[in-house]
Amino acid sequence: MLPTDEYLSKEELQTLKGVLEEQLETLISQSREAVSTLTEVRENDADPLDLAVTESNRDFTLRMADRERRLLGKIRYALERIQNGEYGACESCGEPITYGRLMARPVATLCIDCKTEAEQVERRKRVF
Repeated sequence: MLPTDEYLSKEELQTLKGVLEEQLETLISQSREAVSTLTEVRENDADPLDLAVTESNRDFTLRMADRERRLLGKIRYALERIQNGEYGACESCGEPITYGRLMARPVATLCIDCKTEAEQVERRKRVF
């Protein structure tokens, strides 16, 4: 847990919690819509082009749903960290994550320095 003077203010924390909760509600709503769209009974597409477009749209919807599922997990984890008093601390070095970074990416678990380092390591792995 971070010392109070280095941690987010109560107002900042409440703002970020509100952002996360709003994102969670939006994603859940979008997921429900996507599931209902995917489970609707499709009419038999007589035209091969129509069938191809339908399948392409279905694949795209499934890819988006998978991305949203992963983001839902990150949002829930961030809300859990808020509840546990761990939110806003870098999981790598323990330093505070800036309010600006958290407003831009509320699910961030690494400070900008650790995230930059992790991305550089990842890029080096891809080269070899």
